[in-house]
Amino acid sequence: MAARPKEGSARAVNALLAARGLRDFGEGLVAVILPAHLLALGFSAVQVGLLSSAALAGSALMTLGVGIAGARRDRRGLLLAAAGLMVATGLAFASLDGFAALLVVAMVGTLNPSAGSASLFVPLEHAVIAGAVVPARRTALFSRYSLIGALAGAFGALAAGSPDWLAPLGVDRQTAFRLIFALYALLGLAAFAFYRRLPPQAPPAAGAAPAGLGPSRGIVIRLALLFSLDSFAGGFVVQSLLALWLFQSFDLSLSSAGLFFFWSGVLSAFSFPVAAWLARRIGLINTMVWTHIPSNLCLIAAAFAPSLPVALGLLLLRSALSQMDVPTRSSYVIAVVTEGERTAAASFTSVPRSLAAAVSPSIAGAMLGAGWLALPFLVCGGLKITYDLLLLHQFRHIRPPEER
Repeated sequence: MAARPKEGSARAVNALLAARGLRDFGEGLVAVILPAHLLALGFSAVQVGLLSSAALAGSALMTLGVGIAGARRDRRGLLLAAAGLMVATGLAFASLDGFAALLVVAMVGTLNPSAGSASLFVPLEHAVIAGAVVPARRTALFSRYSLIGALAGAFGALAAGSPDWLAPLGVDRQTAFRLIFALYALLGLAAFAFYRRLPPQAPPAAGAAPAGLGPSRGIVIRLALLFSLDSFAGGFVVQSLLALWLFQSFDLSLSSAGLFFFWSGVLSAFSFPVAAWLARRIGLINTMVWTHIPSNLCLIAAAFAPSLPVALGLLLLRSALSQMDVPTRSSYVIAVVTEGERTAAASFTSVPRSLAAAVSPSIAGAMLGAGWLALPFLVCGGLKITYDLLLLHQFRHIRPPEER
């Protein structure tokens, strides 16, 4: 069943969904292109991991700022500023060559090597979505939001094969990479235009409680710690490093990698409506846990795959299951806090996740550089299964309003 926005909010929701699609197309594209671009510039696997870590750490710090300011400042203005930063990030990567300069841009820009939901845009968009529908339809709207983002990211990954397509026209790979980052900047500009359609946020009423966490602080802190464990684990196999693993282990071409990530994204995208359907029947926490564990077993098995087809098959099966916790997790966080805490809760559960995820890509890059190609998969899968079991143990009795 489609989620119906509250009256007067449909225009804002549609604008936000369009902006999400544009920026996720760009993120899906650059997540696959990034390692190839950096390798072409002469950087090592360790440096690719370090730059990925810098990007995630910078995103975490900016998300923290959004969480502090988001409930008191106009969300529309903050989203416009973030879109402007996306434009600047694309132009910088299109023009710079030095590792130190690119490291700084990765830290202060919007580059997302995971091509997922780790972004300063996310808590602001979640707060807008949470106010757009009644609680019973909230998970369905988050599912639609995630579906659009994942499909856009999948087509972005498919477009990562464009350097190979342009080669017969005489466009060398390095030029093609720079053009792609310029396109990323243009997508940021288009997202800016859609964010302008959002209505300005009403100023807080006189005497309103201070922005931030209040009665739900304990729940948010516990969720943030668990989500951090999950993200630390996921950082070992972010999309850029998974692409690097495929390049190193099976000598996969860029266009073939783009095709794989396209189908991976499509499977993830269509798992979101299934997640919403499951959540209505077995609950948000059960959906998060019992789809996540099998996906991580597939990831561990892929590390020992004897051939490329077997590895890709296991990774695609993982993709069909691993992202079902994305809309359900977002919906759960928003549901178990008060309305005034929503922006802060979305931010303060995102920031530790991003900080934790920022550490592991550099470790994984060192593992890949040392030839330990299976180890990042084993660490990632094992830690994620631990997270699933802890989440089930601690939160199975804390239900959102629609499940009580």
